[in-house]
Amino acid sequence: MLCEKWIWLPKEKYHDRQCCCYSDLGDDRNGIFTVAEFKKKYAYGKRIASAKLRFSADTAFQLYINGEFYATGPASVGGDFLSNEKPRNYYYAYETEIKPDFDTLEFFARVRMKPDRGFEFSKGHGGFMLAAEIRFADGTKTVISTDSSWLVRFNGSYTASRCFDSAVAPDEYVNAEEIFNLWHTETAPIPVCTENTIGTEVTLVPGEKKTVTFELDKIYAGFVFAKANATVKVEITCRETTKDGSPESVSFAGAGEYRGFYMHSAGEMIAEIECGDSECELEFGFITSCYPADKEAVTYTSDAALNQVLDTCRHTLKICRQTLHLDSPKHCEPMACTGDYYIETLMTAFSFGDMRLAEFDVLRTAELIRNNGGRMFHTTYSLIWVRMLLDVYKFTGNKKLLEKCEDALIMLLGLFENYIGDTKLIETPPDFMFVDWIYIDEISMHHPPKALGQTCLNLYYYGALGAAAEIYNILGETAMAEACLAKREVLQTAVNSQLFDKEKGMYFEGLNTPSEVDFSDWKWMVENVEKRYYLKQSNILAAYVGICDRETARDLIHKIMSDEIPGDYQPYFAHYLLEAIYSNGLRDEYTLKVLERWKAPVAECPKGLVEGFIAPEPTYSFDHSHAWGGTPLWSLPKALTGFELIKPAFEEVTFSPCLLGLEQARVELPTPYGDITVEMKKGKEPTITSPDEVKITLMN
Repeated sequence: MLCEKWIWLPKEKYHDRQCCCYSDLGDDRNGIFTVAEFKKKYAYGKRIASAKLRFSADTAFQLYINGEFYATGPASVGGDFLSNEKPRNYYYAYETEIKPDFDTLEFFARVRMKPDRGFEFSKGHGGFMLAAEIRFADGTKTVISTDSSWLVRFNGSYTASRCFDSAVAPDEYVNAEEIFNLWHTETAPIPVCTENTIGTEVTLVPGEKKTVTFELDKIYAGFVFAKANATVKVEITCRETTKDGSPESVSFAGAGEYRGFYMHSAGEMIAEIECGDSECELEFGFITSCYPADKEAVTYTSDAALNQVLDTCRHTLKICRQTLHLDSPKHCEPMACTGDYYIETLMTAFSFGDMRLAEFDVLRTAELIRNNGGRMFHTTYSLIWVRMLLDVYKFTGNKKLLEKCEDALIMLLGLFENYIGDTKLIETPPDFMFVDWIYIDEISMHHPPKALGQTCLNLYYYGALGAAAEIYNILGETAMAEACLAKREVLQTAVNSQLFDKEKGMYFEGLNTPSEVDFSDWKWMVENVEKRYYLKQSNILAAYVGICDRETARDLIHKIMSDEIPGDYQPYFAHYLLEAIYSNGLRDEYTLKVLERWKAPVAECPKGLVEGFIAPEPTYSFDHSHAWGGTPLWSLPKALTGFELIKPAFEEVTFSPCLLGLEQARVELPTPYGDITVEMKKGKEPTITSPDEVKITLMN
């Protein structure tokens, strides 16, 4: 590994700009907003053939090489809504290779100290690190590293988060100070994000004030930029639709350029511009950011509205894929939202095929679990991680992923075993969240009482035990697998005997017995209620995880689709409904009926995917960049092809194609060896083309 030496502003001169809070999520948000700029030029007098780079910074950086922008970063450590009063045990550096074909290397890095979004985490101290192994055209090599010979300056033009004023001049450059290595970075197993610049130009006369709306063709994640040749002030609001947005203030006291650090989600930009005493040419716009997508697999059908749904889902997935999966670039939540990221992982498998980010998410979530004694903020989401771990393995064949996560899996399941009560059900969890983003009788299903959340939590646990048994069998841990299956059988009996209403033929959401917990120190567990609730959520999950027999599961789905079971669901739970429909042999009857729900909201806003079907409360404003609702990108290709993965990494698959009532469809599925294509037309036999490495069996 290349040398890892960290540098920062010298402490004697900048004693108050050394330390900051660990996260923007905690109560402690200390530290002054600080931007430091580093530079160093290496001149060799002979041509450089390649340079292997390793670099990182705390908390965010913009790296330029030979005057050209190269990367932002670092790769996020992930994080949870828990334990933000202490630093994470791990931090990440990028490792890449460039081929500059010059005789010099000139580096410039702009580094922001202090977390500013939910997915950003700090070690509590500003710092920058870069090292390189340089190979010359003559075959010789040398190594370089950040050290006290690098120059650094404090740039006070960045006056606060999303505020820039070039009238506040940067300090003079001084020698950087080598600092203690708090980070000891691991190498992020993902590439740097890709960027694209979208902008507009405005000319103003002296003293002119103007409002300019810059419309983007889609909603994007990224950063504000501005460039001017004279004095001008710009107040920019980035917003997804016509509703509320996020502001950024930029003032130039003469010619200058600006690039922001704050990740926005924008479908349009509103700029309030005020020109100075001389004519000004202003360029402003958006620098889009996303995980690189080298290829895109596309599903196309005879239904144009359905095709638009798929396109919007795919684009929204793309902008949610950054250095980790995001719930949305508007919210920028940390690794805690596993329910979102599991669905995004499945969507990725059928659209982009590059599973490295999903693998990285699984590993970072394992870190959260082991560092918090098996605990995650969202109790149900921690159980979904087990299914995500198994499915990512199935798509990649990466057995080492299972091995690396086994200790976290043991801790997680051991913690849940402690929640089991005398009923043999989960009785004493810290909370019953998260179920769905809806309100029932003015009670939030985000953190419901026992009567609205117990059944779902037990069903997620049942599913996790089954997935864990598969994982242990893959690892050759048969005793562990058998133990999981034994616990699963006991839980199945308890759920079906105590949470299923035989007279109504459906599950109810939980028992009305008191919650046996202390409510004084954890606001997310709420007092139980006396009413018994029958809702779609627990019945969807029961059919999805297979806790009941197939006949009962099919009956539940029929009742859900005919509204015999009360309530509604958001796009998140539509994923589990579609999975239950598929696994219980009802795809031809119900798949397109469920997918109809996406057509109206996508037609209303095709630029990005809306967060929900129904507002959970009158004052709540949905974002339009939320990939958790993008399951059509996974569920429709799966239902059309009858896809089943028999052996990991697409070594063997089976198909049972079905048009579901459509006139025609063409499905592309990415594999490590190339795309599989399934073409279907009414009245004709399906045509399947695939790489030679993939064994395909066509089922009746």
